[in-house]
Parts: sequence; structure tokens; C-alpha cells
Amino acid sequence: MHAATTRLAKGFWSRSLDEFKRLSNIAIKMEGIKGPSGPFELHSFRSPESLENCKVMSDADLGGFTTSNLDWIPSREPISTASAPETPPLGPSGYARFHGTISTKLPANRPEVQRTGYAGWRTLDRRSTLFGRSLWDIDMYGFLAMRVKSDGRSYMVNVMTESVVPTDLHQHRLFSKNPGEWETVVIRWNDFVRTNGGYAVEPQTEILRQKVRSIGVALTDRIPGPFQLYIDRIWATNDPREADGATSVTNMKEGELKNKQGKNIAWGSK
Repeated sequence: MHAATTRLAKGFWSRSLDEFKRLSNIAIKMEGIKGPSGPFELHSFRSPESLENCKVMSDADLGGFTTSNLDWIPSREPISTASAPETPPLGPSGYARFHGTISTKLPANRPEVQRTGYAGWRTLDRRSTLFGRSLWDIDMYGFLAMRVKSDGRSYMVNVMTESVVPTDLHQHRLFSKNPGEWETVVIRWNDFVRTNGGYAVEPQTEILRQKVRSIGVALTDRIPGPFQLYIDRIWATNDPREADGATSVTNMKEGELKNKQGKNIAWGSK
């Protein structure tokens, strides 16, 4: 089933109170001077309500035939977090399963649709508070970390910011070292590539870290067939050692992302 989005999000004053607590905590700990004292959680799928803050997408929105789903799976056993010691214990919770089937078949009645074969999900834009539009400020962190279990397909991590060009995305391959097993993948924020319409664009600019709107994952390899990716949680960190083994901070592999000249992008080469 698709992620539910019908339940109302927290009210304005409740969101404002949460933001006030967050800002006060930063001030009390003097994180602006000394740096953050620990990881900063961006999104967790440890409760079924977590799906309400996500949007699922695919080429079916344009008449295509790809199926894309985001389901909540209750945990039957703890997910090992040995590589991330500051991660809170799971307890009686769960994780998300992003799954479906990629199809490159074109809709017969939509001649303007020339390309299909993609699926994805992203967190919803955070709603405004008394302090203005609610955005993530990850400027004090050097890395993005994700706890996932992949099927080995070429997933992309997508980050949206308050960019001058609203359709810009910052993307990076989600490299999995151990498909079929839970692992923590760490990516440098500076290694994300600015893209638009599926192509790297110039000039390349770093992510506007003070104004991150949403984060998500997409599958755009256009290889027909089933896919599934499990996601536990996503957070910002300054500790690259949270990655499992050599799973990737500076992976130089080439992915399917190309620039407008048709050249492949080598991750970490910027």
C-alpha cells in the first residue's frame, strides 16, 4: 500500500514548541561554538506514523506502469546498530520497505511521455512554525548516514533544498557493500551532485545545508523487474566510522548519472 498522508500533522503551536525546544537545546549546549554533541536524526521509520510524512512517486503518475510502495514492517528482532553506538535502541518498533516493480513500457495514450522506468519516495516538506518555514539545518555536520538493507540495485539518495531553482536535486548513489544485510552507509554532504531533470548541471554548487527541505530515495536505472529496499533511519553525523567496514564515504565508482555532455559522473570526484 502507499504511504498514508491523510492524518493531520502536528498543529502550528505544537510544531513551534518542538522547534523552540530544539533551538534552546542547541543554545544550552553551545553547539554553535563547540559543534554538535551527537548525531542529528532526519527521519526514522521506527513507528507506523512515520509513513505519513512521506510521499511515494513513480512513472505511474504520468500513465506509466511502474509500481512503487512504501510499507511499514514491525520488527521481529533487533536491527544491529553496533556500528552506530549513539543510535538509540529499537525497542518494539519497525522499519520501512520501499518496493515495487520497474516497467519501461510507455503509455499508449500519452505521446508526450517518452521515458518511464522510475520509482521513488521522499519526506514531505516540513510545515511552518512560529520561527518560519521549518527546514533542516545540517551545516554543522559533514556526513549523511542511512541504516538500510538493499537488494543491490542502483538506488539514488535525493536531497532537496530551498534552491534558487526549485526543481534542482542533489544526488548520490546509495552504494551497498552487503546486499541482503543491514548496513550503515555514510556519504559526505560535499560529494552530492547537483542535478536537474536527471542530469548533472553546471555550475556545481554545494548543498545549501542550512535549508534542507526533504530527503528521499529513488530507483532510476530503468531495469525492468522487482525491487526492494529496507530503511531503518536517516541522520546527519560527523563520524564516518559509523559506516560498516568500507561501505562508502569516498566511493569512486561511476553510476548511471550523466552530465549533459553524456559523460558518467564519478562519485566523490567533485
